[in-house]
Amino acid sequence: MIGLAQSRLGMAALLGSAGILLGCLASAAGAATGGPGGWLNVRDLGASGSEFETAATTTAASKEITVKDVGDFQVGQGVILSGCHIHYPGRFLWSDAHSRKPLEDAVEIRGYDGSGSDWMVFILDVDGAAPASFRWSDDVARTWKASRVPITGEWQLLSHGVEVRFSRRDWKPGDMVTFYARNSLHTTIERIQGNVITLKDAPNRTGDAGIVWHEESAAIQAVIDRAAQEKKNVFFPAGHYRLARGIDVSRASGITLEGADGVNTLLDISCPVGPTEVSQTKGAARGGVTVFTLNGGTEVTLRNFRMVGHSGLAEKAGTVTNPAYSIWGMHIKPCNAVSIHGTERVLVENVHASRMSTECFFALGGGRRGAEEPRSYTKSVTYLRCSVSDCGFNAFNNNDISESTSILYCRVENIGNCFWEGPGRFIRIIGNYARNAGVCAAGNYFFRDEHLLDLGVAQTIISDNVFEGVSPNRAAIHVGHNAQQVIIANNLFINYGSTGVHLDRQDKSDFYVPGRRVKSTFPAGQVIVANNIMDLTYNEPKARPCTGIDIGLSDVIVSGNQVYVRGGPDPQVTGICVREPAINVNVHDNLVRNCGAGITTGRVEARVGQVVDDRTFVRRGRDLPQGGRDSHLYRGWSLAWLGEQGPVALSTIERFDPVALTFRLRDPRPMMEGDRFEVFPPSASWSIHDNTITGCLHPVTLDCYGSDTSLFQGNIVERGGATGVSAAVVVAGRFQLLGNSISGFDEKGAAGLALAPDRFGKAPVRTCRGNTLERCSRAVDERRKGLWKAAAPEGNRFIECGSRPGR
Repeated sequence: MIGLAQSRLGMAALLGSAGILLGCLASAAGAATGGPGGWLNVRDLGASGSEFETAATTTAASKEITVKDVGDFQVGQGVILSGCHIHYPGRFLWSDAHSRKPLEDAVEIRGYDGSGSDWMVFILDVDGAAPASFRWSDDVARTWKASRVPITGEWQLLSHGVEVRFSRRDWKPGDMVTFYARNSLHTTIERIQGNVITLKDAPNRTGDAGIVWHEESAAIQAVIDRAAQEKKNVFFPAGHYRLARGIDVSRASGITLEGADGVNTLLDISCPVGPTEVSQTKGAARGGVTVFTLNGGTEVTLRNFRMVGHSGLAEKAGTVTNPAYSIWGMHIKPCNAVSIHGTERVLVENVHASRMSTECFFALGGGRRGAEEPRSYTKSVTYLRCSVSDCGFNAFNNNDISESTSILYCRVENIGNCFWEGPGRFIRIIGNYARNAGVCAAGNYFFRDEHLLDLGVAQTIISDNVFEGVSPNRAAIHVGHNAQQVIIANNLFINYGSTGVHLDRQDKSDFYVPGRRVKSTFPAGQVIVANNIMDLTYNEPKARPCTGIDIGLSDVIVSGNQVYVRGGPDPQVTGICVREPAINVNVHDNLVRNCGAGITTGRVEARVGQVVDDRTFVRRGRDLPQGGRDSHLYRGWSLAWLGEQGPVALSTIERFDPVALTFRLRDPRPMMEGDRFEVFPPSASWSIHDNTITGCLHPVTLDCYGSDTSLFQGNIVERGGATGVSAAVVVAGRFQLLGNSISGFDEKGAAGLALAPDRFGKAPVRTCRGNTLERCSRAVDERRKGLWKAAAPEGNRFIECGSRPGR
């Protein structure tokens, strides 16, 4: 039924996209013929679309430059003059990740010799006090050239001739200075006489190394503004349109911006003026370095463009982390393709972006909060047949609770962070291809807002996609941080070297965002993972441990999946893992082959933070989900205190406060900060049934606390081609073993079933009934005498086994 439902979902998406395509064809015909309502052509209204460039000779402080060839330059056009204008824009002093102010005279700068790029980024991060010192980077924090450099108050050399002089002030760790060293001039042609061009602004260097390019942002912006006012659409003929500033589309009631095609209509923002030269605020800064920024309005369509920025995967910005805060380096040198701010309906079709340093396609704005609905917000964003390649950060990003984002039949390849990240509502990610593309992150809404309990967030369908290669953040699909109602179905994983699906138990607790300190989030849940085929064969030298499906959430169904490795078993691969303290987990009808570990279970450790009294403590760490007002909140759960060798004592939890992050125990206990513990429920409600596990080195390991409602039932466990397997099924927690078939573990000393004491030294199996063990050297390995009898065996069959219990 799940497979049928997913097929219907895929068909609905296909039919819907077919309708969109028909509309696109009609729109393209309108663009070519003038169309209803008329079209404006950017080439007719001042934009050149020309890729022509020429060498230039300049004299410092003179507006006149001599060019090798005037080419198609015209008076009034914008130009970029590269290689002959040194300046230091973007100068800011940071005190935390979200607060910066103009640098003013805190640090003086001089000396850039132009030997680097046209746009170099310098970061000075104060890393010591008494005496004050700093470290510095000239590549957006990818590397740090030096650290603990004393702040002398004199001129200090960095690189490429750049020198800085710190003012006499109280510098402390957490203070950070950023600035650009630029070697380009953005200006306008005022006159052309022969090979002499007079510019509006004068360069400040003398030499013959200048290059002049067309720059189209002012001309295109004028066309967009006119089209919005006249309610017309805009056509971009094939051409190379260089942009010094991004294009704003504000409050459009219905507009289409369309290129001739997605190959030859190039919008190039590789040499912008830079965000901090546009605005001091991050939100407005995005508009300055974004090809198209959509601000409000009812409906916008973008179609048939190629867009290129300034920083690919090889130039991916690093992260500045100091004792006071952490900041993504991409915010210091950003650029992206499309940024949506509250526009109600958006279609982005056949748009192909590369070398964007930040979130390539980005959305930010308001949304519904329970019964509260804003006057306007984003209700639908569709990305259709787009591509993102060679980018430093995310491909698609929703940073709000807008609704109905659909990513359909797109290609994402070689990016530095997430394929998709977003807490929006009603998300569809269908029919895409992703290679070395980062994680599809459903959730990532890092607040504990009560309205989420009414309407939820990050309801997501991820289906019919293909994932290949590896993920820079260790998983292809991640569900966590408030996500609810998620379906992951019918996806293919080909030669995949990272975890396929990670259902993440962690909450995002005790961190800072502008104006708020977030103590915790709601846990994710209500997830179906069905009918995926995961080929985790990865032969690259940097292969690392990975899991097909890693389950740390409650209320999860995992069914009908295949997880396998081609050839012999890979010891670094786990098929399916279920981790406590998840409850209500159903894992059934999966096929796991040739993995190091087939199906395994695990526990989660946490630590005591502040001790309030002898019954109350604050939890430290992020591994335990917090729960909402209708959840269990750990009432009546067990808490095992850990020593070096395992549990040393057991407490019962009276309640948990998910806002204050405090556990209260039923009985007093001596505690101290840093004490380790694990929690487990009185009833886990795990059903692991009707799976087939074959060819694995460690086929099944049930090593968790378990419960009377933890069932391992009706599974087929077979040795296949694996060698050196010591035991087929290892049980070290409370489970019922019912009707399983275990066969072929006939190597010397191998056991079909191994029973080990649980964490408290007790018998692990509550019921062992109706199992068949065939062709095993030892039917049962009791790792302590009496465990088999304690399992209340009944109706088990032993066929051609070398030894069996009681003999």
